Amino acid sequence: MLGIMYRLLLRFLPSSPISAHCDIPCGIYDPHAAQVAAHTVIRMTQLIEQLHTEGNDDKAKKLFFHQLSRYTAVKEEHAETVKREVRVIWGDYFKEEHLKTYPQLHEKVFQIMKLTSKTRQSIDMESAQQLLAAVQEFAEIFWKTKGRETVHITSPYPTEGELVLPK
Repeated sequence: MLGIMYRLLLRFLPSSPISAHCDIPCGIYDPHAAQVAAHTVIRMTQLIEQLHTEGNDDKAKKLFFHQLSRYTAVKEEHAETVKREVRVIWGDYFKEEHLKTYPQLHEKVFQIMKLTSKTRQSIDMESAQQLLAAVQEFAEIFWKTKGRETVHITSPYPTEGELVLPK
């Protein structure tokens, strides 16, 4: 019954194709969340590298593994946030004209995806720092496509890195 009503509606209501650059053309995109997530990957890597057991008893071992598990879980979650945020902007926001102006964009996104995977597979500060730098370059390109100059500010986080923001 619903199928018949739907076909009738389609037949009698005028419609015309529309196009948008994303699933829901809201116009609200910002690589800030990806940058914060990349900082979190760095911070969790720092905390994991600083872990050590306070003694050889069962309680100390349990505490060590508990902290390691928590830091690893947060690192994984935020690495996935980097991937998701970059993927959404890349897939929904960027258009063909952006790729003509910034031909390195596909390679930059590929680099971010690979670095994110590497930070998940290991405890490697160099990879985590490279991830943040790549996400910041992505943010620079993003804001340039919106005609905005960017500024690098010192982040308020214990990572002592920077954030790329629109001026």
